[in-house]
Amino acid sequence: MLNQKRMFSVLGIAAIALTLSACGKAQTNSAGTANAPAEVVANTVTMVSKGNFSGRSDHITTGQVTLEKTATGYQLNFADNFSLDGAPDPVVAIGNGETYVAANKIGALRNKTGGQVYQLPGSFKPGQFSQVYVWCEKFSVPLGVADLK
Repeated sequence: MLNQKRMFSVLGIAAIALTLSACGKAQTNSAGTANAPAEVVANTVTMVSKGNFSGRSDHITTGQVTLEKTATGYQLNFADNFSLDGAPDPVVAIGNGETYVAANKIGALRNKTGGQVYQLPGSFKPGQFSQVYVWCEKFSVPLGVADLK
């Protein structure tokens, strides 16, 4: 009886070890093709377009921005080299033809320098907009514009 309990205990531990060792590894689907682990799929980011900021209204705005598709939608990614010389009430927006439309505002600019990410609304469709703005709401002037290509 004691040996039988040990055998079941050893089998139980072995089953748990096998289950844990399979976590995070690629699994095979019914076609025999390996599937990526869920955490890899969830973190997939694809660049759709990119652009470089240029200053407007006598402001210096530089750096790169990319439009990216993620598992949860689209986002704007300001690169680490992003920089704005300063202005009151700067916001981030998307648009076309250097025409700012308040309804296209994404949100307040989080930092005047460095990398930052802005999630776009679920209704966003690539190709609708060709520019990213850093806009001063207080004085209604563009601070920087990046053409997405």
